[in-house]
Amino acid sequence: MATTLNQAKIQVSGPRRVDSPLITFESFDLSSTNQRILGHPHPENTVIPLALRPSTANNIVPDLKTVIETVKHLQKQGDILTKKLAVHGSLLFRGLPIHDANDFSRFAHAFGYKPRYIIGIVVDRPLLAPNVAPANESPKEVLIYNHNESPQVPHAPEYIFFYGHRVPEKGGESPISSSLELFHRAQQEIPEFINQLAEKGILSRVTYKFGKQYAGGSTLKQAFGKEIKDGDDEMTKRAKIEAQIARYGRGKYTTWEWIDDGIVLTHKLPAIRTQPGTDLPTLFTGLAAYYKNAQVNKTIGRNVTQQLFGDGTPIPEEYLARLAKITDEIRVLHKWQRGDVLVFDNIIAQHGREPWEGEQSDRVIMASLFDGDQVPGAYIQEDWAQVVQALEG
Repeated sequence: MATTLNQAKIQVSGPRRVDSPLITFESFDLSSTNQRILGHPHPENTVIPLALRPSTANNIVPDLKTVIETVKHLQKQGDILTKKLAVHGSLLFRGLPIHDANDFSRFAHAFGYKPRYIIGIVVDRPLLAPNVAPANESPKEVLIYNHNESPQVPHAPEYIFFYGHRVPEKGGESPISSSLELFHRAQQEIPEFINQLAEKGILSRVTYKFGKQYAGGSTLKQAFGKEIKDGDDEMTKRAKIEAQIARYGRGKYTTWEWIDDGIVLTHKLPAIRTQPGTDLPTLFTGLAAYYKNAQVNKTIGRNVTQQLFGDGTPIPEEYLARLAKITDEIRVLHKWQRGDVLVFDNIIAQHGREPWEGEQSDRVIMASLFDGDQVPGAYIQEDWAQVVQALEG
């Protein structure tokens, strides 16, 4: 059995109502398919997501400047909203005057987090406003099952914001679930799998090619080529790409091999990490997603990531199926309304995307990714199990 860190209980972060001298955010209930009470180790009667809306006289919609000043005030008073995220995993803001990418950017930046640049991004995210891009542009038929953001690479954002700019009439929901609850359930129901994940970790092989591998995917240049200039020769391009890979700071636990049409990176990563402040274990992974996506999407999408146990042996499908079954039992599906903003603590909450009917353009969800002050802690004391910040560059 892996040696674990001290596991404290999550502290309840006060009432669900959030007051400030400017605007009060009041909580409200969603349908049972959109919101549920979380299980252990969350405090009793903790819901996901915590749904908040501005409470104003005569239900007048406040102006964006006042909303932003309210968020800044709450964060200055002891990171109130960040603490809510650490308990609930996800917050829904509804009824805000957010109408486009720039409004969304201003709101997200008000939380005071550091904008995230993903090294080795695997999806195409063209910039729409400061630190705002499409969430995912894969075809509407493609299922994107529950996962933590960027589990296949060494560095992942801590906070993720999603904004519903255009929402479909049928389908297109965003799944929401707790990685803390997922770990607890999996440890109870498939302990031998959790023990192997803890002791071996994950070997994540990610292929990047010069061209897109599927609709909505990134190119090698988008993933690692931010310093590449027009006119660079092949040797210079390779050197610049390898310099970006070195920013992972993982030493021998990140290796790469050039192939005819791109590069393959192999990372040894911890699938079990711990939440800062509580040391509670969280299953930080996309394993169930890789399994379910392959089952449902078949030839529609193409998986550029292969994940094995850290010793290179395959992960038995029965474990992945059980993990997906547990996820189905603990997740909810967020039915979008135009203007909704969902915020995730990516260390402890998973998200995804359901297919939808109608046109591709019927669903426009934007994303904004940020780093926190701390990285997740290690579940065991092996070098490969440590999560580190990316190097500057």
